[in-house]
Amino acid sequence: MSVIYILIILSVIVAGTFLGLFIWANKSGQYDDTTTPSMRMLFDDKKPESKD
Repeated sequence: MSVIYILIILSVIVAGTFLGLFIWANKSGQYDDTTTPSMRMLFDDKKPESKD
């Protein structure tokens, strides 16, 4: 029975560590997209439909 308590405590510590790392990565700008805005000008715009 004591093994269950150890596993619960260990899983809470691991989950808290991953949550802390995720928050740290978001605050440090890890997920900011800096490539797409500069490449957006390379894509063709939609051509207007011609009326026949």
